[in-house]
Amino acid sequence: MVVLIPAYEPDGRLAELVAALTSSGAMSVVVVDDGSGSAYQPVFADIARLGAHVVTLPTNQGKGAALKAGFAAAATRHPGADVVCADCDGQHRIGDITRVALRLVAEAKRLGDASDRAGTTTSDSPDAANDGVSIVLGARSLTGAIPLKSRVGNDLTRRAFRLATGIRLGDTQTGLRAYPAALLPWLAGIPGRRFEYELEVLLAARRAGIRLIEEPIETIYFDGNESTHFRPVRDSVRVYLPLLRFAGASLASFVLDTAVLVAMVSLTDRLALSVGVARLGSAAFNYAINRRVVFPVGSGQRRTTGSAWRYTALAVGLLGVNYLVLRALTVGAAVPLLPAKILTELTLFLFSYAAQQRVVFARTRGR
Repeated sequence: MVVLIPAYEPDGRLAELVAALTSSGAMSVVVVDDGSGSAYQPVFADIARLGAHVVTLPTNQGKGAALKAGFAAAATRHPGADVVCADCDGQHRIGDITRVALRLVAEAKRLGDASDRAGTTTSDSPDAANDGVSIVLGARSLTGAIPLKSRVGNDLTRRAFRLATGIRLGDTQTGLRAYPAALLPWLAGIPGRRFEYELEVLLAARRAGIRLIEEPIETIYFDGNESTHFRPVRDSVRVYLPLLRFAGASLASFVLDTAVLVAMVSLTDRLALSVGVARLGSAAFNYAINRRVVFPVGSGQRRTTGSAWRYTALAVGLLGVNYLVLRALTVGAAVPLLPAKILTELTLFLFSYAAQQRVVFARTRGR
């Protein structure tokens, strides 16, 4: 087992953590210096003397980039070893790191035993190696004396993740995570270089059919979490980037759809025909941009047939609902066409996102 610790301008707590990990001899340690600068070189030199392998990035590239560099180093130096990621600020105790690591081992054994009982099966999918694997998340209880910005951020992200995936997780922002060795190449391909990367991993895991398992850990914050390098505005935007990308794609599709709708109504004065033509064009545009940008697929999902059919079914269903709501507002409630259109699209926005994330662009379902 390898413990991977990304670090940017760390304090003395990193050395304490590395010393505790290396003294047991049970785990190898990889630390990534994320461009901390020359002032912190003595800190990383001490860590190397304690037995950790230190990877140095020339400039600060972000937590996601540091994790990817660490995954590559772990795969090279310790091929076949599972990896546990922990933060450098002392918020993860040795006991919790060990507990999460052991949970990953136990899950692998449990799934292996279940496969043996069921008989070995094969798959033609290039992503078949992901089937039956798990990611273990060290889940904090997030109760008690939690800094306000941490509490609000965790709560919003947890709710957004549940909306997007249908999966209820208690802690989507935990940095203590255990990954099986088989997933290291997959992790390298997940987009994101800063704090958004860890949420992108969870979203991609849902689409790839990878199980997300939580293991309770202690909740620890020092000095109101002042040591964190998380920037509330800029990094919050990055964390919610998947939803923002979907909103942007939906907005572009909405503009196209509305322009065609208004033009068709003025030319034909037939609402049903106009809605159908407008939605057909905007749906084709929306499918293309969602598949390539919003819900980027893995190597095993390159064929468009399945997702295209699911998207078509969703689009047809939404078209019917769209027309009924639009007609009720414009005819029944005498709302002008443009505001009625805006209200209708806002109503269907969140449902459409959840359906596309959970069903349309998911490689496997029911996990």
